[in-house]
Amino acid sequence: MATHTEPRVQPVDAPSPGRFDTGSASTAELVTRMADQVSTLVRDELKLAQLELTQKGKKAGLGAGMFGGAGVVALYGVGAVVTAAIAALALVLPVWASALIVAVVLFAVAGVLALTGKKEFQQATPPVPAEAVDGVKRDIETVKERAHR
Repeated sequence: MATHTEPRVQPVDAPSPGRFDTGSASTAELVTRMADQVSTLVRDELKLAQLELTQKGKKAGLGAGMFGGAGVVALYGVGAVVTAAIAALALVLPVWASALIVAVVLFAVAGVLALTGKKEFQQATPPVPAEAVDGVKRDIETVKERAHR
């Protein structure tokens, strides 16, 4: 089963610390540049968080749908088992045996759907944008390191 992955948010090409001539820049210019860069960084991290939550929401929806499908198929399986029991009482072998075979096949399909749905649902939890949170933590550490220099 092919999975479709959403495009990742690409980081903005932020200027490296040595890119600007900070020796001739005034403090006000440096503060302005820093504010612009922090603003861009925050916007990009929010975009990443939004994209990550969208992807996890899609996976959770797919998993929930598969759980629902498993329930419907299991309901048909119960119906087939009931039909097999009725047929077994009414006739001797051919009808109930075939109904029982159908019930086993339906339960097998329900089992596969349930396991696949569980896997999809587990991939979507916890619904926290982990990549974005890690990126923000790294950014904060970088800013702290630069501020102490």
